[in-house]
Amino acid sequence: MSNLALVEGMNRLGTESAFVVLARAAELERHGHDVINLGIGQPDFRTPGHIVEAAVKALRDGHHGYTPANGILPLREAVAADISARRGVEVNPDHVVVVPGGKVTMWHAILMFGAPGHEIMYPNPGFPIYESAIRFTGATPVPIALAETDGFAFDPDDVLARVTEKTRLIIVNSPANPTGGVIPLSVLDRLAEGLADFPQVAILSDEIYSRIVYAGSEFGSMLRYSHLRDRLIMLDGWSKTYAMTGWRIGYAVWPESLVEHAARLNINSISCTNAATQHAAVAALKGPQDDVETMVRAFAERREALIEEIATLPGFRMIRPEGAFYAMPNIEGTGIPALELQDRLLEELHIATVAGTSFGALGEGYIRLSYAAGIDEIRTAMGRIRDLAKAEGWGSHS
Repeated sequence: MSNLALVEGMNRLGTESAFVVLARAAELERHGHDVINLGIGQPDFRTPGHIVEAAVKALRDGHHGYTPANGILPLREAVAADISARRGVEVNPDHVVVVPGGKVTMWHAILMFGAPGHEIMYPNPGFPIYESAIRFTGATPVPIALAETDGFAFDPDDVLARVTEKTRLIIVNSPANPTGGVIPLSVLDRLAEGLADFPQVAILSDEIYSRIVYAGSEFGSMLRYSHLRDRLIMLDGWSKTYAMTGWRIGYAVWPESLVEHAARLNINSISCTNAATQHAAVAALKGPQDDVETMVRAFAERREALIEEIATLPGFRMIRPEGAFYAMPNIEGTGIPALELQDRLLEELHIATVAGTSFGALGEGYIRLSYAAGIDEIRTAMGRIRDLAKAEGWGSHS
């Protein structure tokens, strides 16, 4: 028995339950069970061929070494051009820092501003790494409640009223994981207007799902607010848009005063991002976008199928997701706690989902479904749930 003593922060570090569910689903599959995975947030599409070929060419051309800590210039220039084209905002390529996945930007930003005695505001239910990383730093996590009745948006006046002299960072995520909500422009406008009174507060805008927004909704980037640019960190990447989750590449636009700090954190942790992957990312941004559009159309069709199926499940209700590829049905009518339902669906019905409580305390009464799976799989999964719900009389708690 060792007597190793870990630092206190390790006891506060959480995890991402979707990966725990994924591991258990894989184990069930190894034992011959037909598992339908509606848990992991991963497109079931292949990375487009021209992106793969760009990586292969980079390797054949000898791009085998270290790259600059902030990313190769052609990629940072391609990012700046893409932001100009899609968000209508000009950014300096020197303010772009390339990292191996979106989580690295979250981690770096929270490390910069989190410390005992500080407060960081984050969406709840929200991506679990936000709260986990905040707690690791010793800062106090202050939840921003996302209400089903508001389309899983937030009340900007309530957020502003809760800013204190201890607040150092506010995290915003739209389109959102796990809810699929898209924050209305009017809400973002009010938040941005009010933040003018709090110049000491930085903003991390997680926009990783910016290209996956459905008809009737309008995505708004926080980069639109020029008065916040000197303290805004905008996070995006390739994982979701281009089905490149395993390639591990993302980026952020940092304020000029923080770029050097972000690069230094890279040097002290990951050194740099994989060279061939960066060349593939250039091809993704500069090449044809047909595969992206095809994928988003498929997600839209799956969303409609899921909405149709959920409407027939006793004890379930759900608002229409507006972005990303997640739905957050309310399961209060089943009378079953979220984690218990997650486990029962996996162990009894072999359907992988993620309990709402994995995304924060305010996720109780919900489960997250990822519709990055085929329509046939979605309908089969919902049929299994419907049969169990009817057999056990779910819905009597509605």
